[in-house]
Amino acid sequence: MKALFLATCGLMAATTLTMADTPVLTVLTYDSFASDWGPGPVVEKAFEADCGCDLRFVPAGDGAALLSRLRLEGARSEADVVLGLDTNLTAAAKATGLFAPHGVSAALDLPIAWDDATFLPFDWGWFAFVYDKARVTAPPTSIEALADSDLKVVIQDPRSSTPGLGLLMWVKAAYGERSGEIWEKLADNILTVTPGWSESYDLFLKGEADMVLSYTTSPAYHLIAEQDDSKAAAAFDEGHYLQVEVAGVLANAKQPDLARKFMAFVVSEPFQAAIPETNWMYPAKTPAAGLPEGFGTLIQPARSLLFPADEAQAVRDAAVEEWRAALAK
Repeated sequence: MKALFLATCGLMAATTLTMADTPVLTVLTYDSFASDWGPGPVVEKAFEADCGCDLRFVPAGDGAALLSRLRLEGARSEADVVLGLDTNLTAAAKATGLFAPHGVSAALDLPIAWDDATFLPFDWGWFAFVYDKARVTAPPTSIEALADSDLKVVIQDPRSSTPGLGLLMWVKAAYGERSGEIWEKLADNILTVTPGWSESYDLFLKGEADMVLSYTTSPAYHLIAEQDDSKAAAAFDEGHYLQVEVAGVLANAKQPDLARKFMAFVVSEPFQAAIPETNWMYPAKTPAAGLPEGFGTLIQPARSLLFPADEAQAVRDAAVEEWRAALAK
């Protein structure tokens, strides 16, 4: 009995030592990526099978909240990698001095050229207003037409959410000097503004709003995962704003080698193949098997709108104030 006890204690001590010796890679990301139904679990399993490490995702609200958290924590951040910023935030993120070059060279399948040595794309898509075809039988064909309608929409806060900020850039890119006027007209259509995308989409699914700010790819989830073709994205004549989501390595990463290994993994087949049916976006590098069949039914905007990163940073604060002023009236 004593020998068995000693052997058991030895095994427990060895297990504890092994766990203590396992390096931990910490990735700061947005809530839906790290959720049980998001890419996080699939990515974690695939990366840990090869890295000899413990990959831990730390959720921090919606995409734009990641930059706010990094600015608050600065060099004290426990994260090694940040995953979930987009091109509306990369110039501001780079200006913090908290990021290092990612060191990855890969051919990407993006609708735009990409040569950023600091931030590496992992997926992309177009913003859109999603509706239920049984509830909205004549969807608007532009943002202005939506503003002129009686439809109620839910959107996200641009100060915490990348889709929310993307909508501001969409209006600014499409309407320029008229954007303030458009927001004043659109204010009556906005049922509520939520901190993040998940809250907005949940309200829409509960029938509390006619439309929700989301992505052209969102109906693919309902079609593929639920065999439900009742959801669609409204095609707007002025075009749709493009989002490219990126990952970046922090300069003060506790595990710099693992962080760079993860960055290379981001554009690998296992990671990219998980994106279409977990994050419901277009992958930055098309998997060998191609896109799921349901993606062929999605609208394809005739025009992509996008401010370059530096321009997006220059207009961001003014666009947020314009939005706040319109909604405050």
